Amino acid sequence: MRRYSEAVKADVRRRMSPPMRQSVARISEELGIHVVTLYNWRKTWRLQGEVVPASEKEPEGWSATDKFTVVLESAGLNATELSGYCRERGLFPEQVERWRQAAQDANAKPVLTMAEQKELEKLRAQDQREIKALKKELQRKEKAMAEMAALLVLRKKWEAFCSEDAEG
Repeated sequence: MRRYSEAVKADVRRRMSPPMRQSVARISEELGIHVVTLYNWRKTWRLQGEVVPASEKEPEGWSATDKFTVVLESAGLNATELSGYCRERGLFPEQVERWRQAAQDANAKPVLTMAEQKELEKLRAQDQREIKALKKELQRKEKAMAEMAALLVLRKKWEAFCSEDAEG
């Protein structure tokens, strides 16, 4: 097993990280490091809380984990520090703010009144009844189609039998 220097690892991390965001395949090809090694390094860096996107995608295409890591890293920064942080990673402060808001919204539970909850339960029960009726109707139609197919087969067989008798 080959050992790589910290300088090589740092170069790879820089290439994987924003704003470069080079793919593992490209880095592997250019540096001659096996892709499995690169994936393991990226996994380790992510577990350490670093932003190492999975591809060359634009920031809006990043995984939720990478976006959340950016939100966490930038949480305590003032406007000037945030601008510098974003410049280093090829981001815009507006993106980070959108991601922060999305993270907050994802954890917010909608509060329903008792009447709203009862109405939702009624609708759910109604949907369940409708689904049951549709399944029953579908079963009935499938049986009718199977009967019709069997009758058609019998009719063709009868016609073939009758035409053989007429010829013979």
